[in-house]
Amino acid sequence: MDIEGLKSYIGKTVGSRKIDYTWRDLVIYALGVGAKADELEYTYEKDMKTLPTYLSSVYWNGQFGVTPQSTGPYCPYSDLIAFSENDLGKWPGGTHMDHELEIIRPIDPIKGTLLLKDKVKNIFDRGEGKGVAVRTEVEVYDEAGRLVAVNRGTHLLSAYGGFGGEPLPKSTVTIPEDRKPDYVFEDSISETQNLLYRLTSDTLPAHVDREYAKSRGFKAPIMQGLCSLGYAARWGIKACAPGHPERMKKISAQMRSFCYPGDSLVFMGWKKENGIVFRLVNAQSGDKILDRGFIDFIEEA
Repeated sequence: MDIEGLKSYIGKTVGSRKIDYTWRDLVIYALGVGAKADELEYTYEKDMKTLPTYLSSVYWNGQFGVTPQSTGPYCPYSDLIAFSENDLGKWPGGTHMDHELEIIRPIDPIKGTLLLKDKVKNIFDRGEGKGVAVRTEVEVYDEAGRLVAVNRGTHLLSAYGGFGGEPLPKSTVTIPEDRKPDYVFEDSISETQNLLYRLTSDTLPAHVDREYAKSRGFKAPIMQGLCSLGYAARWGIKACAPGHPERMKKISAQMRSFCYPGDSLVFMGWKKENGIVFRLVNAQSGDKILDRGFIDFIEEA
């Protein structure tokens, strides 16, 4: 496909999608990203608060429509994914490379309706034989029509590289390798964490179907990347704004490698002005799962 053909996807959308949620959905999400017994602010409807990255889980609902009420997956560039994965026989067909969630205002923690509006923002050229990176955006509105959050994600397609487009911008986040982290948290992922997390949004077969996962080169179903982001958010809030998740303004990270149910995660965070930079690694292998991450917080009132 030539440059004009690929550029024609910029601005494409599947339109608006609506999601109704209750406190039970927020609790399932919190448990899906490892919430513990002492984190009742996310799991008990009395004085409950929303874990902000719940608004990242709806990204897949906006992008692919993968909800129990719909027949996804479908997205604005689904035919590009199909060609990359099926016709070329290559994986990845749409691997999540990075994600950013910007919180505009908190949502009601008991019940509400969210309106999701998705759009392809850009397609970056990674070079001949290296594929392209598709950047998408999903805006999230509440039932009053107010913008509550914006999701921005980048996805790798193994085809189309070298079409002549602009290169993928590099991250400007720096991890201070010359000093020990200010915060370290570790936890093991449950053997069924992928099954629990998929109840929140990402029902793609690579996360549950063993044969499908093996056909794509994985030893078993892989954990969802946005689940890892939720773990990082919980720990970042615990470090910088314990008990006040509403102070989280933005979280962003590169998704560097896959992990599996049963693996252990280590979160390493370094203080910065108004927040934290972080890295999430696999405790067994040392592989970076999330890297060049940051979380920004608003000042305490």
